[in-house]
Amino acid sequence: MTDLFDLPFEEEDAEPEPPKRSAIGSPRDQSAVGSPRDQSAVGSAPARRIYTVTELTVRVRDLLEQEFFEVWVEGELSNCKIWNTGHLYFTLKDGASQVRAVIFRSALRYLKFKPADGLRVVARGRLSVYEPKGEYQLVCEHLQPQGLGELQLAFDQLKQRLQAEGLFDAARKRPLPALPRKIGIVTSLDGAAIRDIIKVLRRRYANAHLVICPARVQGQDAAPDVARALRQIGRVKGVDVVIVGRGGGSIEDLWAFNEEIVARAISRVPVPVISAVGHETDVTIADFVADLRAPTPSAAAEIVVSAKEHFSSRIDRLADRLQAAAHARVQRLARRVHVADGRPAFAGFRARLAMRDRRASELSHALTRVARAAVASRARRLQAIERQLATYDAGRRLARISTQLVASAGRLHQAIGVRRHRAAAQLGTVAARLDALSPLAVLGRGYAVAWNADKTRVLRDAASVSPGDIVRVTLSRGEIEAKVSKNE
Repeated sequence: MTDLFDLPFEEEDAEPEPPKRSAIGSPRDQSAVGSPRDQSAVGSAPARRIYTVTELTVRVRDLLEQEFFEVWVEGELSNCKIWNTGHLYFTLKDGASQVRAVIFRSALRYLKFKPADGLRVVARGRLSVYEPKGEYQLVCEHLQPQGLGELQLAFDQLKQRLQAEGLFDAARKRPLPALPRKIGIVTSLDGAAIRDIIKVLRRRYANAHLVICPARVQGQDAAPDVARALRQIGRVKGVDVVIVGRGGGSIEDLWAFNEEIVARAISRVPVPVISAVGHETDVTIADFVADLRAPTPSAAAEIVVSAKEHFSSRIDRLADRLQAAAHARVQRLARRVHVADGRPAFAGFRARLAMRDRRASELSHALTRVARAAVASRARRLQAIERQLATYDAGRRLARISTQLVASAGRLHQAIGVRRHRAAAQLGTVAARLDALSPLAVLGRGYAVAWNADKTRVLRDAASVSPGDIVRVTLSRGEIEAKVSKNE
C-alpha cells in the first residue's frame, strides 16, 4: 500500500553527507571486517563504531522523543488528507520551513473543527521519526485553531463557575421516564435535527405526542431565544422529557449552547433534559448541565424511546421465562406421575380412583337434590311470609285510610254545605223579622222621629215643647231642623 509520505513535498537542495560520528548509539565492532592491511592498522587506531540504518533511526527517534516529549508548534495546515486508516496526515509550515505531521484517529475524533488547508493552528504533540522513511514528524495529540483563544477561555471560565455552583453534579441528574407520553423538542424548524428526531420517533415510537417549541440555534440572538423556548416548554403540562439541540457545525455555530443563559434555563426545566448538540466530538456547556448528553439529535430520539423498548423487551423476556418455567414444572410433575404410576404399590390405583370418582359423583348428585329441596322449601316459606306481610303492608293500609279520609272529607263538605244553607235560610227569616220591626223601616213608610234641640230626648208629647223651641226631625233619608211656632 502506498504511504502518504510517498506523496511529493517541497524538497530542499541536497546537502553533503556529514562524516559518521561514533559517539551516538550502540557501537558494533568491525575489526574482523576489511583487508589484511586494515587489520594490521587495528592495533594502532581505535575500533570504528558502525550502525545499521535501523539502529541509527531508532537512536535518533529515542533522542527526539526524550528531548521533545511535548511541544507546541504554530503553523499553517497544508496537504491535509485523511487516509483510509482514519488518520490525518498533513504538513505544518510557516514562511520558511515545514514539518510533516500526523494526528491519529483516536485523537482526531475529539477535534471540534475539521482541519483544512490554509487553516492556521497551534498543534500539541511530540517529535518522532517515521522509520521506513527515516523522516522526523510531529505526532499531534490536539489541534487548536489560532484566534479562538478568547472563546476557549470563556468556555473554561464558565465551566469552572457552573461546576463550583454544582450544576454539573451527578446527584442532580434526573433519570429518564420509562414510557414518556409527551416529548418536548427545542430546536430550529429549518435544520436537519428536527427532521432526524421526528423520523426516528415516528419509526420507533409512533404514538408519542411531540411538543415542538422552535428557536434560533445559531447567531447573536440564538442563546436568549433558546432560553425562552426552554422556559415556555417547561410550562407545558404533561411534558415528560425535553430534547434540546441542533446539528453539527463549527464552534462559533454551536456557541449559543455555551452561554450561561442557556445553561441556567436547562437547569430550571422541571423535567429531564437531553442535550443533543452537534456531533459526537462536539462538547458544550449544555451537555454538562443537561440530565443526559446524546452525541447527535438522532441518538437523542433513540435514547428517549430506548427506555420503552427496554421495558417492552423486559416484559417479553419475563413472559418467556414464565412460560418456560411453567412448561418445565408441568413436565417434571408429569414425569413424577408417570414414575409413581409404574410402582407396584400403585397398581390398580386408577381403578380405585375411578370408583372414588363415581362415589364422589353420586354424593354430589345427592347433595344437589337435598340442596334443591331445601331451597324449594325455604322459597315456599318465604312466599307465605311475604303474603302475611302483605296484609300488614303499611302502604296498603295508608291507601285504605287515605280513601276513607277522602270519603269522610266529602261527606263533611256536604254536611257543612247543608248546614250553611239551613243557617242562611234561618238568618234570612230573622233578618226579615228584624227589618219589619226596625224603626228605619217605619221611617221608610213615611213616619218621622222628633228630637229636642240636642237630640237627647224623643218628643212624644206636644206639651213638652214651647213655641220658639228648636226641634230636630229624623226622616227615612236625612234630617231637618224646625222651629215650633205653636203647640196644641
